[in-house]
Amino acid sequence: DGYIDFMEYVAALSLVLRGKMEQKLRWYFKLYDVDGNGCIDRHELLNIIKAIRAINGGDHETSAEEFTNRVFDRIDVNGDGELSLEEFVEGARKDEEFMEVMMKSLDLSHIVAMI
Repeated sequence: DGYIDFMEYVAALSLVLRGKMEQKLRWYFKLYDVDGNGCIDRHELLNIIKAIRAINGGDHETSAEEFTNRVFDRIDVNGDGELSLEEFVEGARKDEEFMEVMMKSLDLSHIVAMI
C-alpha cells in the first residue's frame, strides 16, 4: 500500500538480520526494482550504488557508473540491459565484489546495537 507498518518493519528487519542468503537477495531485488517491472535496469542500479556510497561514505577506486557497468558486464547473462531476479541472485553469488556491496547496502548492525 506504499506504507510500512510496524509489523512489516519488524519482518524486514528480521529477514535482513536472520534470513538465508537467497531470501535476502530476493528481498534486495524487490527493493532495488524501483518501478516494479520485475527487472533492475542500469539506471535503477546506478541510483542504488550512489545512495549506498552516500550513506557509507569513503573513497572508491571506481565511480558509481563504472561499478554499475562492470556489474552489468559480469552478471547480465543475456545482455538485455536488465537484471532479472535469476541473474541478480546468481550474479551476487558468483561475483564477490557485487555480493559485498549488496550486503553492505543494508547492514543494520549499527541500528541493532542502538536498539
